[in-house]
Amino acid sequence: MKIDRLLIPEGSRVDLKDHPTDFTGDYTDKDQAEKDLAKNVERLRKLQDVLYAEDKQSLLIIFQAMDAAGKDGAIEHVMSGVNPQGCHVVSFKQPSDEELSHDFLWRCAKNVPERGKIGIFNRSHYEEVLVVRVHPQILESQHLTDDIKNDKNIWKKRFEQIRNFESNLAANGTQVVKFFLNVSKEEQKKRFLSRIAEEEKNWKFSMGDVKERGHWDEYMNAYTEALENTSTKDAPWYIIPADKKWFTRLAVSEVIKQKLESMKPQYPVVTEEHRAELAEAKKMLEGE
Repeated sequence: MKIDRLLIPEGSRVDLKDHPTDFTGDYTDKDQAEKDLAKNVERLRKLQDVLYAEDKQSLLIIFQAMDAAGKDGAIEHVMSGVNPQGCHVVSFKQPSDEELSHDFLWRCAKNVPERGKIGIFNRSHYEEVLVVRVHPQILESQHLTDDIKNDKNIWKKRFEQIRNFESNLAANGTQVVKFFLNVSKEEQKKRFLSRIAEEEKNWKFSMGDVKERGHWDEYMNAYTEALENTSTKDAPWYIIPADKKWFTRLAVSEVIKQKLESMKPQYPVVTEEHRAELAEAKKMLEGE
């Protein structure tokens, strides 16, 4: 599967109209996509095992999207074969008082995956240039000086701070890949209605989700600027069509698989001393 069409090259302009939310590439049927997803899941299991054993690199995967775009489902299905010991998912909600007492990157920085592991952010530091930008009154609740709150270049500066943060991660062995799950407003409406109609999905629905739809265009503008300003070689953005969940999951799995393969993790080299220990252990066990 070719993923270049989904990649936002560094420095490029973004027009979300050029990224159809129902795009499915060369796939015309769900069955083949699910078969290929299963293959990718198995490949990810093997790659993650090597990454964990190597213990020199890590991978940070970031998911951002409008409500009901399918972040939870994508994470669940794509990472279903990965050993839980080597994978950590963090869902970022409304900041706590402690988090508000630090800079906006702090709560994400302290959850970056350690070497050998895969970290997944369900929402992230990008909320600070998305939700906060759409609702600037949130800045008033944050522990910021008036100079920062009133700075006309606050978003430009935050984009720069994010780029520097992610560049530093890459320079220290943590590769970063970012997904914007691009769902249409009409498909979101269908999924909201489904959550209301089906009792087992009622818990997922919040009136706040509907209210946020009223800011749809503002969010699209905020996403566009974020994608343009923070998609870099070190931490690229991929715009993933999200109207067809089966394609969303396949596309995400393909990007992650190719990213891990490009990292070329290797199992640790067994030293002669260790080989001697293995031989001795074998003799002892066989002699019991």
